[in-house]
Amino acid sequence: MPDPTITDSSVDAARDDALAAIAASTTLTELRAARTAHAGEASALAQFNASLKTVAPDQRAAAGKLVGQARARVAEALSSREAELAVAEETARLASEAVDVTAVATRWRSGARHPLSLLMEQMADIFIGMGWEVAEGPELENEWFNFDALNMDEDHPARGTQDTFFIDPIESHLLLRTQTSPVQVRSLLDRPLPVYVVSPGKVFRKDELDATHTPVFHQLEGIAIDKGLTMAHLRGTLEHLARAMFGDGAEIRLRPNYFPFTEPSAEMDVWQPNAKGGARWVEWGGCGMVNPNVLRAAGIDPEVYQGFAFGMGIERTLQFRNEMNDMRDMVEGDVRFSQQFGMVV
Repeated sequence: MPDPTITDSSVDAARDDALAAIAASTTLTELRAARTAHAGEASALAQFNASLKTVAPDQRAAAGKLVGQARARVAEALSSREAELAVAEETARLASEAVDVTAVATRWRSGARHPLSLLMEQMADIFIGMGWEVAEGPELENEWFNFDALNMDEDHPARGTQDTFFIDPIESHLLLRTQTSPVQVRSLLDRPLPVYVVSPGKVFRKDELDATHTPVFHQLEGIAIDKGLTMAHLRGTLEHLARAMFGDGAEIRLRPNYFPFTEPSAEMDVWQPNAKGGARWVEWGGCGMVNPNVLRAAGIDPEVYQGFAFGMGIERTLQFRNEMNDMRDMVEGDVRFSQQFGMVV
């Protein structure tokens, strides 16, 4: 507690201590501390001011003038020093944020396109080279295009809510497409015959994300409708695709299977001669001759026109083509994953 006795020497000492502390402050933070110590309620000058009521009446005016002049001097010094420090700090801040417009620009590393996008374009280009068209369609699809037109009955397991993302209300018959096959149906309705169309795109199914499954993935499907097409044309098309993707030594084999939109139907395996760990057969996709019911749904006479269709997963193609064990690497958005495949623009 400072001595509240008011004398010329005590007031001058308190004033000089305050002025010295103010002059020694080099930042606004230090100045605020000096203000609290020398001009706050607990300071010596504040205590002198509070003790004026105890001074004899005949001496109170002189004591009040002495204390008042000292406090005014300190307040003026605080205001002046605050302005100086504010200007100094602003100048320092601007200097630290200055930009040298003549300096060489910082060059950020280029990003990389996702390998799934690159692979879809590569596969589509193969079909463009054969004279096919590339078609796209809506990802929010009508149930008729996704199921009914593809000869899938109402009780088909894929039409259950446990497998398909339906859009509320259910009566709208809208869903997130489970395959790119609806694009094939739309192509048959929109284009004059013959039709040779390939449709790459994103599809949705209620799968858990793990090493081999993802709820959002990509497919490439194709359909050819013309007079006189046979399974031999289908096989030749798929073998050309396999050799373009996996090398001249690649082969395919077709194993009988069932799909509602093709008859006969087959599972397609591809022989990878250069696979890591040794050449082997790998399941690649499904295919077959287009079911006559699908042709009729598109208004095409199956007695005049025939066709074939096929489809394969892009993620699966990338996975076994590049010896990848975990599909989750494709969806994590880490640019280091994409950079492994080249900085393709």
